[in-house]
Amino acid sequence: MSDFHRRRVCLSLLLVAGAGLAACTSLNDATTRMAGIAKPYKMDVVQGNVVTQEQAAVLKPGMSRTQVRDILGTPLLASVFHADRWDYVFTFRRQGVEPQARRVTVFFKGDVLDRFEADPLPTEAEFAATLDSGRKVADKVPVLEASEESLQQFPAPVKTPEQKALLPLPATYPPLEPAGR
Repeated sequence: MSDFHRRRVCLSLLLVAGAGLAACTSLNDATTRMAGIAKPYKMDVVQGNVVTQEQAAVLKPGMSRTQVRDILGTPLLASVFHADRWDYVFTFRRQGVEPQARRVTVFFKGDVLDRFEADPLPTEAEFAATLDSGRKVADKVPVLEASEESLQQFPAPVKTPEQKALLPLPATYPPLEPAGR
């Protein structure tokens, strides 16, 4: 084979390889465009304690820890090193929407609420609207309240003698093991 033919074959191979690489990139572009159309499902992730304006409005200095826990729920963070501080953290991640993050910190003096600090909090209605923003909602929401007239159509429950004989559960339960073990 002459030098001219070798160069011609090498040049042909280079052109074929270049055309192959160009085809791969255009195939890659087409695959990327197709993947952009069909996106995988990412479920909504809600973590932590939701604290609303209504809940924060009820908090008053001087409340006990139990009262605060009844209103806000169990704190997400309660540190041994910061016994007089409870942290309520909330995050909400949804596909295609900016993640939400809120923090409420409650400070105690002893067992009494001293003060609390909070990020801007939504109302219950605003928070519920963010949960349903991506879903189709029916035009008319049914009324979920029973009137006195509608309740009259149901007979009052009648207790059988067996039901009347049932005793209420004891307020405290006996130990699982005898005391001598």
